[in-house]
Amino acid sequence: MSTATLTPALDVSGTAPTPFSRLVRTELRKTYDTRSGLWLLISIAVVTALVMVIQVSVALAQDLEVGFNDFLTSTSFSIGFLLPVLGILLLTSEWSQRTAMVSFSLEPRRTLVIVAKLVVGIIYAVAAVLVTLLLATVCTAVFDALSDIPADWDFTVKQTLLFLLLQVFGMLTGFAFAALLLNSPAAIVLYFAYSFILPTIFGIGAELIGWFHDIQPWIDFNNAQVPLFDTDGSVSGQEWAHLAVSGVIWLVIPLVIGFWRVLRAEVK
Repeated sequence: MSTATLTPALDVSGTAPTPFSRLVRTELRKTYDTRSGLWLLISIAVVTALVMVIQVSVALAQDLEVGFNDFLTSTSFSIGFLLPVLGILLLTSEWSQRTAMVSFSLEPRRTLVIVAKLVVGIIYAVAAVLVTLLLATVCTAVFDALSDIPADWDFTVKQTLLFLLLQVFGMLTGFAFAALLLNSPAAIVLYFAYSFILPTIFGIGAELIGWFHDIQPWIDFNNAQVPLFDTDGSVSGQEWAHLAVSGVIWLVIPLVIGFWRVLRAEVK
């Protein structure tokens, strides 16, 4: 009679857990180590710079009076258009490229992996704002040197922080939709429907229905972010309240549900 040979189990109890900083560095590297990810980052920078160059050319040709704030806020569309896409791909790429099994096998603590991706998204939002500030400074200096009209350099730290908050909101909203759907095309379509179609529906509803006009500021997250564009950086207490309540509806709740879904989703 042969005796069965038992293979000893691999003991990993003494292995140190993966540091969170390493997870962040790994997720950061994932965003640019593929051709599509790299070109998305390049596109954000190029489109932002192109918008500013066009604005400088038009301002010089038509003798318009522009300033630092004008150059900065003009890029909100280009950054707000592409940065949320980056936030979506940060999460959905794991599922569309079928790398989630590898990621969650190497780091079973899914919560840390998701939070690391979220931190990377915020890092990119901050980096985008810093690049935009640099480009706005260059464009304002060029306009000031070439135009007979003095450029307005007035821009406060509060305005900068509000501009940063605006970009972080956009990125987090895209990330929340990605966590809900775990599918890149579906999340991107949903985000742009939320950004461009839903505000129109809310606007029509507010014009036609009296009671909806009263609640629209409390449920329209896009409209609640408009005061963040204010040229003097002033946001009233009621506007902050509108932003908080609508943000819970369109950002916090989808993000919480999305986290719950990712933590329990079957990895294939």
